Amino acid sequence: MHALQGQKPSEWRRQTGQPAWIMGVLNCTPDSFSDGGQFVDVDTAVQHGLALWHAGAKIIDVGGESTRPGAKAVGEDEELRRVLPVVKALVAQGCKVSIDTRHAMVMKQAVQAGACLINDVSALFDDKSLDVAVHTGVDVCLMHMQGTPETMQQSPKYHDVLSDVEDFFDNCLERCLCAGMSESAVILDPGIGFGKSLEDNLTLIANISVLKERFGLPILLGVSRKSFIGSLTEAGVNERELETAVAGSIGVFQGVDGVRVHDVVAQHRACQVASALFDAKKEVLNKS
Repeated sequence: MHALQGQKPSEWRRQTGQPAWIMGVLNCTPDSFSDGGQFVDVDTAVQHGLALWHAGAKIIDVGGESTRPGAKAVGEDEELRRVLPVVKALVAQGCKVSIDTRHAMVMKQAVQAGACLINDVSALFDDKSLDVAVHTGVDVCLMHMQGTPETMQQSPKYHDVLSDVEDFFDNCLERCLCAGMSESAVILDPGIGFGKSLEDNLTLIANISVLKERFGLPILLGVSRKSFIGSLTEAGVNERELETAVAGSIGVFQGVDGVRVHDVVAQHRACQVASALFDAKKEVLNKS
């Protein structure tokens, strides 16, 4: 289940014969859109994280602040209270852990506790966060978001969402590299549902190979249970695993390296099929 586990997350580029890797979502929050309130107790959160790990997640993404549309910011002290004991316990059990945060202090203490990846929905926009990422030397996932979680879905607008996201990553990478970060430490996430209309989300998922080819970096895709799915099928938040599998598989079939999901068991199977189909397509292209 955990091949290549000795490597850093940024080195988890999907190889032929291996399924796309899975990031398991662990929200230690009272108000996340899907599982808010379920894992606010440390012991419950740790047990769920271990279950995600044993189900095949390559890394557990621990977050203490909801970034659902309209969510209010959480103070760093409260965020640390929620996540730090969970990070420490999971690392002690041998799990790979990422810290899902926008705040420099949380990043720093989580990395000191053993987190090996900073997953920041604001793409290290804050200079203090960028400084922490550079000086700790851990890998980072830079995500595109228009606005903030509180404002992002009020009226998202793009000239061309695909090229605008490309420009955003160009600027982010330049800023990070100028600060001393190695490009080899970076994973990119197009930020499905973060300041995007339904049409924007569909365009990004259907054309995510453009980002893969443009940057040549690992791509993480997070579509799990998101509201654009409900807009299409009217399924409830916790009834969207089938749709999640379809959207995630479309990404994997285009070369996405990893997917961020709530239900690791169901999505691992979908990734296995989509990855095998992608390999079959590549084999034919390589022969032509």
